[in-house]
Amino acid sequence: MITGQDEANDVTEVLGSFSHRKDLCSEATLFEIDDKGDWFYQSGKLPLKFCKLFATILHRIEGQYLLITPVERLRVAVASQALIVVDYQACDYGNYIVNTSIGSQHVVESFDEFIVHEDGVTTTLEHGVEAKFARACFYRFINEFII
Repeated sequence: MITGQDEANDVTEVLGSFSHRKDLCSEATLFEIDDKGDWFYQSGKLPLKFCKLFATILHRIEGQYLLITPVERLRVAVASQALIVVDYQACDYGNYIVNTSIGSQHVVESFDEFIVHEDGVTTTLEHGVEAKFARACFYRFINEFII
């Protein structure tokens, strides 16, 4: 006799097998993110609400960007960093809130997670996704913390 618990375990097992898929749904690169942080799907620019949605499932694994759902994995071509930080705020607990050009917010746990380069500041966000500071944000950061 099959019980409700057995059915739940079967469903959980099937969903778990999808989330560990290594193969891509398509070898074609359908999504692109350019140097300005603009998102494109099959060469057409995506509205911000879709960029923000897709950013929640964006992962960087072994230097490669992928959109990952429980049943799909799609390759994303990223020109430099996937997200552009347009503002940041220091919090009382030593962490930082960064806002991106697509309207998403992320927590950076400590100042040490910001990497200062000669021409910019970068940080790594959730799922290994890299973000770079926009020019105005970069100058503010340098003025506030470096000079």
